[in-house]
This record gives sequence, C-alpha cells and structure tokens, in this order.
Amino acid sequence: MADTGTDDKKEEKDQEDRGLTKWLKLLGPGLVTGASDDDPSGIATYSQAGAQYGLNTLWTALITFPLMASIQEMCARIGIVTTRGLTGILKKHYPAPILWLMVVFSLPAIILNIGADIAGMGAVANLIIPAVPALWFSVIFTVLLLGAIIWLPYAKVASVLKWLCAVLLVYLIVPFLAHLDWAKVARDTLVPHIEWNKAYINVLVAILGTTISPYLFFWQANMEVENAKQSKGLIVDRKQIKEMGFDVDIGMLFSNVVMFFIILTTGTVLFNAGIHQIDTVEQAAKALEPLAGDAAYYLFALGIIGTGFLAIPVLSGSLSYILSETFGWEEGLDKRFNEAPAFYGVIIVALLVGLAINYVGISPIQALIWSAILYGLTSPVIIAIVLHISNNKAVMGEFTNGLWSNILGALTFVLMTAAAGFMLYFQFAG
Repeated sequence: MADTGTDDKKEEKDQEDRGLTKWLKLLGPGLVTGASDDDPSGIATYSQAGAQYGLNTLWTALITFPLMASIQEMCARIGIVTTRGLTGILKKHYPAPILWLMVVFSLPAIILNIGADIAGMGAVANLIIPAVPALWFSVIFTVLLLGAIIWLPYAKVASVLKWLCAVLLVYLIVPFLAHLDWAKVARDTLVPHIEWNKAYINVLVAILGTTISPYLFFWQANMEVENAKQSKGLIVDRKQIKEMGFDVDIGMLFSNVVMFFIILTTGTVLFNAGIHQIDTVEQAAKALEPLAGDAAYYLFALGIIGTGFLAIPVLSGSLSYILSETFGWEEGLDKRFNEAPAFYGVIIVALLVGLAINYVGISPIQALIWSAILYGLTSPVIIAIVLHISNNKAVMGEFTNGLWSNILGALTFVLMTAAAGFMLYFQFAG
C-alpha cells in the first residue's frame, strides 16, 4: 500500500522546487547588471569611504537601493516595450541635440572607468606576482578581455565569471569577526550623516556615481532588447513587466548588500586601525586580513579581477551600443565580428584607450574613485532623459511610469543633482 503521506510531501517538495526554479529562471539581465555594478571602481570607492569615515556612510547603501532599482526598472521597461536601447529611442523620437548631449556626457566617464578597472586588475595581480610589473598585467588582461568579448558569446562568459563575484561575499563575514557596536551600525545605517566639506562630498558623489552609474542604464535597456529578440512574437504584458521588475530588484539588492558590507568591513577594520586614506590596492586588501590572513591578497585580487572581467564587457558593450545606435551600425555581443565589425571596433578602441590611461601616471585607486565621481557629475543629465522617455506615451504607450516610479525617479534626480552641485561648490569655493 502506497504511503500517501510521503507521496504528498514529495509532491509538495516538487512544487516548491519548481517554484524556486521558476523564480531563478527569471534572474537574467538585472542580476548581471547588479553584479557588474560592484566593479573594481565600486570596490575601491566603498573601501575608501569606510577607511576615511568609518561607518558614517553606511546609510548610502539603504538610500540608494530603491533609487537605483527604480531607474534600472525604467531602463529595462523601455527596452522591453520599445525593443530599442536608450540611444535608439532618442534618435527616433527626440531632437538630435539631446541625443548628442547624452553621448557626450556618457563617453568620457565610461572610458575612464574601463581604464581604471584595467589598472586596478593589473595592480592586484602585481600583489600576487610582484616580479611582473602591473602594466604588463594590464596588457595581458586587455588582450584576454578582447579575445573573450570578440570570440565568445558574452552570455556564456558572464555565466561563468559572475561566480567569481562570490568572493565579494567574504566581506559579509569579516565584520562578524571583529567587535561591533551593533547599535551604532543600526544608527549609521538608518540616520544619514552629512559633513559639509570637500572631502566628504567628494566621497558621497563617488558613492552615488559608482552605484547609480549611467553605463548600467544603457546596458539594462539593451540586454532587455536582446532578450526580446530571442522571443520573437512575444507580446508585452503586465506579467512580463512584473517578472522583469523582480529580476532588477534582486540584482540591485545583491549589489547594495555587497556595497553595505564592504563599507562595514573597511569601516571596522581599516578605520579602527588608523588607515584613513587608501592610496594603494595593498591597503584595501588589508580589510580581509582578519579572516584570511596572508591569503587576504589572493581573495582581494580574485574579487577585483573577477569583477573586472565581468564589468569591462558591460562597460565597453554599453559604449558600443550607444555609438552603434547613434550611427545605425549592426550591434550585439552575441554577433560574430564579421557581422558587426563597427560594434566590435568600438570595443577594441575603448579598451586600448582605457589601457593607455595606465601610462599617464595616475594611481589605480585614484583613477577608480575619479571615474565614480565623473559618473556622479554626469548622472543627473542621463536620469532626466530616462525619466522623460519613461513618461512619454508616444514612446511607452500604456507602460509609462506609475506614481512611485516617478517619485523615486525624481528623488534620484534631486539627490544626484544636489550632490554634484555641492561638490562643484566646494571644489571651486574651497
């Protein structure tokens, strides 16, 4: 006689597994975008914030999550509904000066970010093998990246490399190995701390810029377009929009949790050790010493190199999508080189120019942080454009922004604009 109780439990477990599998399958562009947001530039910026100000910038992780999720959701929705990237929408529906405004504001920050990430990868590799100069490693990584981007489908590369980001989860453990005042952690997370001086505002703009980065806007929209192309004939409906929102929210949540714990780790380990200024990657790696000891450099290097290999294709791909849509070139990371030569040509030039930045004498850490600051200065313009597109019924039809999307989008624009404005004021007024 069959054990009906056991059968019922098995059936219930199977249903749960199917439900879990269903939700996991929904994770795609949003998760990859969130993982690539914690690139070497982000790691350097969050590490500097923790070292310089302890836990006083923890609140930014809480504040930026709903803001960045709302903007990324708008970009993803634009891509799904229109089957075009942001640049393609501007070219079709808006005056040419607006298109070129976005292009001009986007390109310098993305190229600097690529160069800074390559420099950061070279610097941490030099930690492991000091006999090989960091610049040589940068050249090697650039060649490897170009080979992977040009000859391998990005989806396959990303599916492997994103697991390297798991090393960043080490930051979730380190704070628990030290004595923490959890009441202070909660207070600094929930109560914003502002210092009205040049150094603090610079760090704040860098945090906002590396978290709410314009290149992610372009990437998110174009990846949704790529997904739509693979599902020909699919009619956009509310269910699809809801599933996309889940993917984006999970990706942005992952990004911000890692951000929170990097600040918590460096704010606990480095700040309390009297290391308040990070000038080298060695100093940033020391944040992992309580857990890994001498292996801290290896873990930190693996995290920087892994996230660099994930983020640089996203950065260069975003740049190439922008220019390809502007000039009407064939585009797509899953296309072969001979199918989209101009698209891949932009990627090649972007990585070579980024590599050249290594030779101008800027330290990798400073380059990483300045790329984040540049994003903070240019983001308000791009956010304003995204808000207008996502509220334009001629473009979005019935899928324009809801009330909360507009409220969060407006708050993002105001916060980014205010931070950039204060930074420029302190920069020039002293």
